[in-house]
Amino acid sequence: MSRVGKKPIAIPAGVTVTIHPGRIEFEGPKGKLESPLRPGITAAREGPELVFRRADDSKTSRTDHGLGRALAQNAVRGVTEGYVKSLEIVGVGYKAKVEKGKLEISLGYSRPVVYAVPAGVEVVAEKPTLLTVRGIDRQKVGQVADDIKSLRLPDPYKQKGVRYVGERLIKKERKAGVTGA
Repeated sequence: MSRVGKKPIAIPAGVTVTIHPGRIEFEGPKGKLESPLRPGITAAREGPELVFRRADDSKTSRTDHGLGRALAQNAVRGVTEGYVKSLEIVGVGYKAKVEKGKLEISLGYSRPVVYAVPAGVEVVAEKPTLLTVRGIDRQKVGQVADDIKSLRLPDPYKQKGVRYVGERLIKKERKAGVTGA
């Protein structure tokens, strides 16, 4: 049996769970999310817990069992607490500002880059060099944070660029054959 799939999910107070064929809906204080159920996987509410079962022990059923439970757990956490990713911008003249759902970020290019923030995700510029991405959908929050980071990946030599807060970078030394640096 799947180690992840066999663990029940505790449903906190204030979260409504509705099980449909092929999907589960979660509604909580932060919003509403859906989690898919793959064929051969069933979900049942047993008291204050949500339990997942599979029809057989084939490899695809075992993997789908753990996946379905993990996606449902992420949805429960999303509608109760939400997800947050923090990004820092390092570099002279690198800065960001948010206006009307658009992120305008200066990263050393000839013009500022304008990034349209998708619905369901909130980007806040706490400081000109510190961004916070918030939302209830874990996948969307991670995707938006990664899209922003990919606008200027951290340089391994000068350490300039966009990175996650707390991300540890390995600094490379200059080339040995270079003179007059």
